[in-house]
Amino acid sequence: MRAHDSAIGSNGIAVSTGTAGTGIGPGSAGPRTHGRRTPSSTGRSRSGAVQAALGVVAFSLTFPATAWGLEGFGPWSLVAVRIVLAAVVAGGCLVALRVPVPARRHRGGLAVVAAGVVVGFPLLTTLALQTSTTAHAAVVVGLLPLTTAVFSALRTGSRPSRAFWGAALAGAGVVVLFTVRQSGGVLGAADLLLFAALLVCAAGYTEGGRLAGVMPGWQVISWALVLCLPVSLPGALVALSYEPARLTAHGLAGLLWVAVGSQFLGLVVWYRGMAAIGIPRASQFQLAQPLLTLVWSVLLLGERLSPAAPVTAAAVLVCIAVTQRARGR
Repeated sequence: MRAHDSAIGSNGIAVSTGTAGTGIGPGSAGPRTHGRRTPSSTGRSRSGAVQAALGVVAFSLTFPATAWGLEGFGPWSLVAVRIVLAAVVAGGCLVALRVPVPARRHRGGLAVVAAGVVVGFPLLTTLALQTSTTAHAAVVVGLLPLTTAVFSALRTGSRPSRAFWGAALAGAGVVVLFTVRQSGGVLGAADLLLFAALLVCAAGYTEGGRLAGVMPGWQVISWALVLCLPVSLPGALVALSYEPARLTAHGLAGLLWVAVGSQFLGLVVWYRGMAAIGIPRASQFQLAQPLLTLVWSVLLLGERLSPAAPVTAAAVLVCIAVTQRARGR
């Protein structure tokens, strides 16, 4: 994960050719010999794919866990308290391992991660889930892979192939069609919040994946969380004074998962995966996230799953397979 001989200059990340597997472009899987991947680079690519997939599994539980959390907390207090708890865990890890403060040139990127991933996406989706079902909210993550790939192309200069874009668009279209049909095809007032969440999260994912090429992924999200602590701590106290908490089993379980599972552990493996296999490729794993969310919604919230789910799942897996094989130019 650590990228030696790497630096962020005025034009982004500069990684020396001797750095093994730290590039984050669409085809960056480490050094190659005569056009072929070495065994070590193949292993890194597989490990990165596994970590990205684990991150998606963690994220797929976020909406059902948020629905549980809203049984015991108000939307503002739930978001503020989750950030505080995650920041305490992350800060403890940073202190225990004596991690130095990031260089000044990295702090702007960390602020983008904090604004998009730590605060923006959780707050906007939590507010939306007050009037939207988890199935309808899954439309956001259906579009997130494509949006993240677009942000990545603009921010890092990556050039995914036409096959990649075709599979990504097809997968996003399948997921959006399925999730919209699941919600009855009616777009409510929560959609503005959900689409805003989509944009800020894609920006945060892109910047976090870029930073994960020059520092360990867990440090990226840890410093972003700590950066928010001076605001989130007083914010939690104020929110709790206006939205008194009711300590229920579901409420506490939902809070703990969104704080430790989604907000910290999930993002740790997610950023590590993005750094290993590239932002565009990693982002396509999220095509499976809405379907996983619907499964959790059936198991945890008692929602009914459409018979079309297996067909959609098969189509999404095909699209993911194509994006993983497609190389950037």
